Amino acid sequence: MIDFFHRQIQLWGEDTQKLLQTKKIAIVGAGGLGSSLAFALGASGISEIHIMDFDEVSHHNIHRQIAFKIGDEGKNKAVINSKVMQQRCPFVKAIAYECDFKEWCKKEVEVDLIIDATDNLEVRADINSYAKDKNLPWIYGSVEAFHGQVCFIDKSSFTDMFKITKHKLDGIATPIVMHIASLQANLALRYLAGLKVKKDFLYYLFFNDEGELVTQKFGLPTN
Repeated sequence: MIDFFHRQIQLWGEDTQKLLQTKKIAIVGAGGLGSSLAFALGASGISEIHIMDFDEVSHHNIHRQIAFKIGDEGKNKAVINSKVMQQRCPFVKAIAYECDFKEWCKKEVEVDLIIDATDNLEVRADINSYAKDKNLPWIYGSVEAFHGQVCFIDKSSFTDMFKITKHKLDGIATPIVMHIASLQANLALRYLAGLKVKKDFLYYLFFNDEGELVTQKFGLPTN
């Protein structure tokens, strides 16, 4: 293990790496964000990663959902992602669930952190309710077109920030999916490794008309 995680151990030492081997997380959704999260976190040394999705791979998913390749059409997304994680790191236990979030909740799986990789406001409201009930933090992430949002939600509430409505998504560019997932993964790793994390701050990232990457942040109410 020490040899496998050599560069990470250089960053934070053996004790922190061993701490990661005690942590368990859930990734809700195994598509665009979920695939990138699986790559980033599946080789980091976290003990267990539980990933769920009821959906199957479609041809139009493959260009932006990096776990999938031509020939995966019709296969369950969570199952493929769990296999990718196991192949990339022998020290992680990746468990796939071919179901939606509400069904997964009934299984009473104990985790330290939940990461949102969905594209659905109603499911995010369900994640928020479950996390509050279990006293768990969770990391929100969303992408659309050339912009995205990330937030480590601890004391704040998603349903206080967003009006839960049906929303038809715009198109999406592949790199922004990977960028937002990368930010989510960094927040997750810092938290699980016991490093400081700025909680209950919403980060909004977008490219303006001049092609400049702009980042804005907003403090969220926590009462």
